[in-house]
Amino acid sequence: MTQTLDKMDEFERLLEESFSKSFSVADIVEGTVMKKENDGYLVSVKGAKTEAFLPNKEISSTDESLEMGDEREFYVLKEENDEDGMLLSLKRLAFAQAWAQLNDAKIQGDTILAKVVSIVKGGVLVDVADLKGFIPSSQLRTGTPFDGLVDTKIEVKVLEADPKKNKLILSQRQAVAEQRDQVVDNILSELEEDMVVKGEVVRIADFGAFVDINGIDGLLPISEISWSRIKHPSDVISLGETIEVKIIKIDNELKRISLSLKRMGEDPWQQIEGQFEEGQVIKGTVNKVTGFGAFINIFPGVEALLPVSEMSDENINPFNTFKVGDSVEVLIKKFTPQEHRIALSVKDINKDAE
Repeated sequence: MTQTLDKMDEFERLLEESFSKSFSVADIVEGTVMKKENDGYLVSVKGAKTEAFLPNKEISSTDESLEMGDEREFYVLKEENDEDGMLLSLKRLAFAQAWAQLNDAKIQGDTILAKVVSIVKGGVLVDVADLKGFIPSSQLRTGTPFDGLVDTKIEVKVLEADPKKNKLILSQRQAVAEQRDQVVDNILSELEEDMVVKGEVVRIADFGAFVDINGIDGLLPISEISWSRIKHPSDVISLGETIEVKIIKIDNELKRISLSLKRMGEDPWQQIEGQFEEGQVIKGTVNKVTGFGAFINIFPGVEALLPVSEMSDENINPFNTFKVGDSVEVLIKKFTPQEHRIALSVKDINKDAE
């Protein structure tokens, strides 16, 4: 009799185990939406002893409208026990799937779309399938974040996707470089020197700026931005600005184009021909002072050099004599506008006066 009871108990245990399974946190389970409650949904999970619960806060943005009877996969947030059923999440499942897709994109080298949500120290934060990613400044096409990027969607490559560390690092620069390689030959074949084109300023450096011309970046050197002396390209242009420029050189071998902004206007050196002559005394403004002389602006966009030797018969320090912005009377000692050179003198004015 005792053996018979033992066998019945064993049978009941095996029967119960056949209808129930043991689930752990992070498992993916199949379930059916059974009932809507104020703070979530009751879900029947295959193999579970009791109904599981899906809180509203654990529903992803893509699953906001659940219907009764929907059969879905769910992420186990909390295991069931003798008192409570399992706690489920659709949001965590979406995250897990997104991480898997991002890892695949990294392995395959695919380009994905990301939305810039904010500018932070060292780069920008982006949104990718409800995940937050980071693009370092060094991996931005512009090299520097700017306000115009926020709320825009940009193409990026995945550099690192680690769900355990919640670390997603992306690169816009690599995506742009790949696109450039694909279209550069076709674009260059459509461009010619002296052609005027429109482009977006995508990067600014001390030596100049890069302008996007139909998908490839052309270099706008600081010397080609303005006829007047400028300290930095940002004095004249800004990131994200659309400007008209002239193509001054196309290097098909290196696949590069050089641009000019200042040549969109008339050359001031041509304008001054006939307006000045050697021996003429004029007024100018000090633009820059160096150890060997001072640069004097005598016409918009035209600088002339006043050497130290032409400042005085005495040995003087130009930094103690002239300051940027000073108005100064000078004599044109040598005038060769064709070579973009004008030499000035102050001491010769004093000699003539004597």
